[in-house]
Amino acid sequence: MTSYNTVYQGGNGEIEEKKSRFIANVFPVETEEEAARIIEETKKKYWDARHNCYAFVLGAGGEITRCSDDGEPSGTAGRPILEVLTRKKLCNILVIVTRYFGGTLLGTGGLVRAYSQATQAGLDASRLICKEPGHIITVDTDYNGAGKLQYVAAKLQAAVLDTVYTEAVQMKLVAGDELCRQLVREITEATAGRASVQVSGQQIYFAQTDQGVQLFEG
Repeated sequence: MTSYNTVYQGGNGEIEEKKSRFIANVFPVETEEEAARIIEETKKKYWDARHNCYAFVLGAGGEITRCSDDGEPSGTAGRPILEVLTRKKLCNILVIVTRYFGGTLLGTGGLVRAYSQATQAGLDASRLICKEPGHIITVDTDYNGAGKLQYVAAKLQAAVLDTVYTEAVQMKLVAGDELCRQLVREITEATAGRASVQVSGQQIYFAQTDQGVQLFEG
C-alpha cells in the first residue's frame, strides 16, 4: 500500500471562453463500472450539450487511466483533463467537462487551455485529500502514564482517534509504518514498559480532513 492523493468530496466549476461554457464535475470513483455509470448519468443530465469529455484515474498507483474527447478534435479535451489529474498525482477520480458551444471555434490550443482550466476550476471547488497507509495503535495505561502518553503523541504529531477514561486510560492512534514503530518505542520508554501497546495487523488508509482524521478501507 502506498499513499495517494484523491478527492474526498467532489465539486463543480465553470469557465467561459468566447461564449462557450465549460462545466467541470469531479467525482470520487474506484472502478471502471462506477465511472461508466456516472458518465452516462452526466450525459443524460446535460443532454443538450455539444460535448461531455472526461478522464479518470483508478488505483492507488494510477494503474488505469482513460479519457475521451467526445467529438472534440483528437487530443484537445480528454487528454488535457487527464494531464491535469496526473500532474497533481490524483487517483480514484473522474472529471467530466461538459461544453455548451458558444458559436466561435477556439482552435486546438484554445480547446486545450479551456479544458485544462475547467478541470482546475472543478478541482478548486472540490475537497482533495492525501490517503496514507497505516495501522491503528491501541494503548492502555494507568492515569500516571496518561500524561506521558499524551506528551509522546503530541511530540510526534500522531493522529489521535479516541481517548477513553475509565478506571484506566485507553488511547487509539493511527500512523504510518515508520511513525508507528517510533510511537511504540517511545511510548514503551516513556511509561517504562507499563503501558500495553497493540498494533493492528490489518493496514488501512487514513487522511486528515476538515472533520478530523478519517479512516478508509481503500
